[in-house]
Amino acid sequence: MEHLIDARNLYKIYNPGENEVHALDGVSLTIDRGEFVAIIGQSGSGKSTFMNMLGLLDSPTSGEYYLEGREVSKLTDDELSEIRNKEIGFIFQGFNLIPSLTATGNVELPLIYRGMPAAQRHELSDAALERVGIGHRKNHRPAEMSGGQQQRVAIARAVAARPPIILADEPTGNLDTHSGEEVMRILKELNDEGRTVILITHDNSIAAQAKRIIRIQDGKIVSDSANEPAVQ
Repeated sequence: MEHLIDARNLYKIYNPGENEVHALDGVSLTIDRGEFVAIIGQSGSGKSTFMNMLGLLDSPTSGEYYLEGREVSKLTDDELSEIRNKEIGFIFQGFNLIPSLTATGNVELPLIYRGMPAAQRHELSDAALERVGIGHRKNHRPAEMSGGQQQRVAIARAVAARPPIILADEPTGNLDTHSGEEVMRILKELNDEGRTVILITHDNSIAAQAKRIIRIQDGKIVSDSANEPAVQ
C-alpha cells in the first residue's frame, strides 16, 4: 500500500558552510492514512522544522518527500498551495486568529480562499463550531473569548473543510489543563473518524495520548514506537 507520507533522508541546513546548523539531519519516515502520530522533542530538536516540511510550508535542503505518492519537489507553488488549502488542516500553538473577525469569520476565511459559495461556507462553519462545542460563541471575536475557546475556533477552522490530514503544532501549549484535555479529546475524535493526525509536542503526557510516538533529537529520529494510549 502506498504511504500517505514518505520522507526519505531529509536534510535542512541553515547557514551552509563554516557555521552551518543541521535542523534536520537525514530524517526518513513513513506515515499511513488514519494514523495518530506524536512527534516529540525539546526546543531546537528539529520537530517544528520537520512539521513545516510535512505541511509544505518549507522545503528540505536535500532528500525526497512524497505526499500521497507525489514528489513534493516537483510540484509548482500553485499546486503546493492547493494541497495545503484542501488536504491539510493546520492547528498552531498561537491560534493565529484574525482579531477583527468573529469566530465564524475566522473559520470561513480558508473556505473563501477555496472559492466556496457563501451558503456552503456558512453551513460548514456552523457545523465545525458546533463540533468543537463553541457554536454559541460564533459571533464573538477572539478578544471576547478565553484561550481554550480561541483554540477551539482554530480547530474548527482547520477541520471545517474536512481535510484528511490534521497537523497540530503544540496545540495545547498555551492552554490550561482542562482546555488542553478538551483539545486532545477533539483530536482523538477526528482520528477515530479516519483523519490522519500528526501532533508536534515537547510534552510526554500529550504524546502518550497518540497511537505512535516518534522522538526527534538534534535533527535525527532517535525512536519510533507504537503506543497504546491510556483510556481518558
